Amino acid sequence: MLDWLKNINKEYPEFWKEYLSKFETKSKRFVVLSTETSGMSPVKDVILSLGSFAIVDNSVVIGDNFEAVLLQYKFLHDNGLSNEFIVESKMKKLVEPDAIKSLIGYIGNAVLVGHHIHFDVEMINAALDRLDCGRLKNEALDVDVMHRKLLDINDKQFSLDELCDIYKIPKSDRNSASEDAYKTALLFLKLKSRLGI
Repeated sequence: MLDWLKNINKEYPEFWKEYLSKFETKSKRFVVLSTETSGMSPVKDVILSLGSFAIVDNSVVIGDNFEAVLLQYKFLHDNGLSNEFIVESKMKKLVEPDAIKSLIGYIGNAVLVGHHIHFDVEMINAALDRLDCGRLKNEALDVDVMHRKLLDINDKQFSLDELCDIYKIPKSDRNSASEDAYKTALLFLKLKSRLGI
């Protein structure tokens, strides 16, 4: 049967219907999102952790955040990987379906922001597909694209560390999705101001 035909009368999970209903209005909230993944393929790899912060009225709202370690035991076991990261982490630990449902509830209709955000979106879309849901509907802004637009550069991409150096964003020794989301949020505020968004 054709894919589009079987999706016509598809009954989506309740959390997904609630998410879709939020797009009747436009949000003034931005959600800066970062994922740590097992690799670069949305088809073969999985999300290991998520970190995000909200930006409202040109301020990072530290208390409005979401972070979680995703318990991907089957993936780790099937690929012979260690679960040391999961055991050591002090962050909330959730199985993938619960983490994705919570994340969708958290982001709502906000504009998503990230460093190479379209990769993060595709990883989340792959997880949503496993839950028989549609794809994310949120607008997305990429800090690398914003930087290149500001300087009219088309032939180079910049790493998050390079952008932090250029815009004098402090870096820490910690490397986590939440740490990257926070640095990206500070970058976004500087770029947003310079681009007049």
